[in-house]
Amino acid sequence: MSNDQNLASSFDPVSIDGVDMEHFLDILRHLVREPAVVGAEDSFFRVVRRELEEVEIDIQAYKGVLVARGDAPDSLYLSAHVDRHGLVCTGPNEFQYAAFTATNQGELTGDSVSEQMIETIKDRFHGQRVQAHMPYIGTYLGQGTIINSFVCPRRQNLIFEVDGLDQLQPGTPVSFLDRLSVGGGYVSAQLDNVVSVAVLIHLFRKGFRGTALFTAEEEAGRSWRYALAWFQREQTTTRRLLVLDTSPYPSTDAAEAQDVVLRRKDAGALFCPRMTRELEIRCQQLGISFDHKDAYVERLNQERERPLSLGRTELGRLIAATQDRITGSTVQIPTTGYHTANETASLQSIVSVLRLLESYITSDEAPDGSP
Repeated sequence: MSNDQNLASSFDPVSIDGVDMEHFLDILRHLVREPAVVGAEDSFFRVVRRELEEVEIDIQAYKGVLVARGDAPDSLYLSAHVDRHGLVCTGPNEFQYAAFTATNQGELTGDSVSEQMIETIKDRFHGQRVQAHMPYIGTYLGQGTIINSFVCPRRQNLIFEVDGLDQLQPGTPVSFLDRLSVGGGYVSAQLDNVVSVAVLIHLFRKGFRGTALFTAEEEAGRSWRYALAWFQREQTTTRRLLVLDTSPYPSTDAAEAQDVVLRRKDAGALFCPRMTRELEIRCQQLGISFDHKDAYVERLNQERERPLSLGRTELGRLIAATQDRITGSTVQIPTTGYHTANETASLQSIVSVLRLLESYITSDEAPDGSP
């Protein structure tokens, strides 16, 4: 039995809490197979566009962002980044972590969760199968295996030794060979952030009428610039931007302590209190448990000598750059195995996020009546 078939033996895939999971998992399974290495997302954008073209919505592509708009585009703005971690060839049989190459480090400030975890994740890739593809069109160029990885103190990046891809030219993206594994009430793959892309596609097929932004290069700290450029182009501001993502936890128990993860702030900005409160009310009405990631990190830091970062997110950067003219809040899926090809989330958490967001399809107003 394949990993993609495991669900049938352990979980009824047809409907969970009224959500069509079979439909959703079909979308996610397809997207996971498509490469989207940081800085080489063009071919993945075309895949997303083909999925969205099945729905009668307006779709426009811009540099670094694909925008889909329903017939009530200002009712709610959703955003999810499409890029996933991978490698890039930087010289003869030399590979670096794509998000942290010299061309990207100017956007990184040292307080993102990814940067703080680099020492932790450096040993997670041994034996990982990878595949190379042409940067723009995504044509397959070959497969290899990671045989070693280490942090280079001079380049401040993860360096990889890969067997089987000696022929590649500098600039070639290399993605983790990824397939969706489903079973025991969990899904596993490189979920950050293809799972949120699948959520947005699912929502449009269910009748979502607002606007969705699919952004590039979030893992390199650039996605907020592409989103901001689009808002400026449209001469639009909003207090109803909801950014979707995954949220890392150190253990399954910690991840399953809540169905969904909310935030009041990150390391750079305070999120919109009204929007965050709106999400809390909807969760309470739907019986969805939640916690705030910033509060969780602050609780952990009370017992740590070296404090953890609150993280620097796409939303926080947008809020800070626009002095709250563009603001909102976030909904995140708790996961374990962060930034690996085996990042894992519970089906219950995904269902909870879908139920929460589907509640906006039937109601364009906040539950307290505020706009």
